[in-house]
Amino acid sequence: MAQYYTTMNLKSRFAPSPTGYLHLGNARTALFAWLAARAAGGTFILRLEDTDQTRSPEIYERALLEDLRWFGIDWDEGPDRGGDHGPYRQMERLAVYAQYYAHLQASGQAYACYCSADDLAAERAVQRSAGKSPRYGGRCRHLGAAARAEREAAGLLPTLRFRVPDQGTLTVPDLVWGERHYALADLGDFVIRRSDGSPAFFFANAVDDALMEVNLVLRGEDHLTNTPRQILILQALGLPVPAYGHLPLLLGADGQPLSKRYGAASLRDLRKDGYLAAALRNYLARLGHHYSATGFLDSGALAQGFALNQISRAPGHFDMVQLQHWQHEAVQSLDETAVWDWLAPLLRGKVPVGLEMPFVAAVRANILLPGDALDWAERCFGAPALAADAVEAIIGVSPEFWSVAQATLQASGGDYRNWTKALQQASGHRGKALFMPLRAALTGLTHGPELAALLPLIGEERALARLHAAAQRPSMPAETTL
Repeated sequence: MAQYYTTMNLKSRFAPSPTGYLHLGNARTALFAWLAARAAGGTFILRLEDTDQTRSPEIYERALLEDLRWFGIDWDEGPDRGGDHGPYRQMERLAVYAQYYAHLQASGQAYACYCSADDLAAERAVQRSAGKSPRYGGRCRHLGAAARAEREAAGLLPTLRFRVPDQGTLTVPDLVWGERHYALADLGDFVIRRSDGSPAFFFANAVDDALMEVNLVLRGEDHLTNTPRQILILQALGLPVPAYGHLPLLLGADGQPLSKRYGAASLRDLRKDGYLAAALRNYLARLGHHYSATGFLDSGALAQGFALNQISRAPGHFDMVQLQHWQHEAVQSLDETAVWDWLAPLLRGKVPVGLEMPFVAAVRANILLPGDALDWAERCFGAPALAADAVEAIIGVSPEFWSVAQATLQASGGDYRNWTKALQQASGHRGKALFMPLRAALTGLTHGPELAALLPLIGEERALARLHAAAQRPSMPAETTL
């Protein structure tokens, strides 16, 4: 049975394989495990399962730690900061595993298996053709010492298999799915050490959780079939069993699980595009978990509102529109200095010195990503192209309107309210007939931030030039810039 934990001793972990950049499905798993720990005032561990050495270059480990920190996840124990239960890389724990392998072999609960990959493939093919689920048939289960010596003399390197009881049922409590029951005879003896001596996932993952005193394991539902095997290992070794909760998978727009192997957007991709970590936290925290609060939450509030009994069994579907909603909320949650710090790498040199904060104040409600702000910087301080609907808003307006607009702008000294009031009185235009042509002429668009905030940024000289260009517009080609 899983050990019970309280809010005083909860310990969760995130244990990724550093074989690629962190995709959103794994990021959500990390977030849920972190929120559970922080909600309970518990401990959160980062552990690297790096036994697949061919696919675990150092660049991915560095990227993983960097991306998690950017995401806002911190850890109390981990490969970069140590802790009482290290090391926190599996390849540095091989001596630990060796002790437990020896214990299982000495007790008869594990045995050497000399079956080749071809032998096993052929066995699985026969089972499938008979309509059976593939499982190891136990060919090497009862080999005597002489038979083992003969195979080793022939140069065969064995794997190590766990001996699953022949009968009985294992009941596995699950915090998300409830109790699940597994017939032991259906599991088959499984590999716990590969022929090259490296530990298999079933074994190292379970042993590490127990030795690191992890008592809450949140992970994807693709691990559901691993859990009974890992519980059997822990029971055989007399080690504590954590509580397990398996999260429904995060699906992409095509209905397939998000995966780093199939081109899913990584956390790093979205960061590069300009998405804020707070937006991703708010979005992913709600994908498969219910919050009573519907508005934007900081990390502390996300943790405070997190509860294991609010995790859904339904798969989460990644929706870019929803992510953009939370991105907008995250941008609005920042103060103006923080917004500029976010935009500065792209906008430095594009916004005149001294106008950074007025620019942010003017456009922040109309931007999702730094690229949007770059476009508004060009529209304020550069030579923006006219959009098609802006051309339509300009064409047909009388030349006299534009002449009066220029004259009243100069007379108002650039004061927007005085200017538009005088222009309304002099031209007879009001409402949309007044403001839409002005917006189109001054910004090249028919929508956007308040003109009252943009006009001081555009400046009187540029504004006059754009109004003059608008007066000439009916005879100008559509692609001409202001």
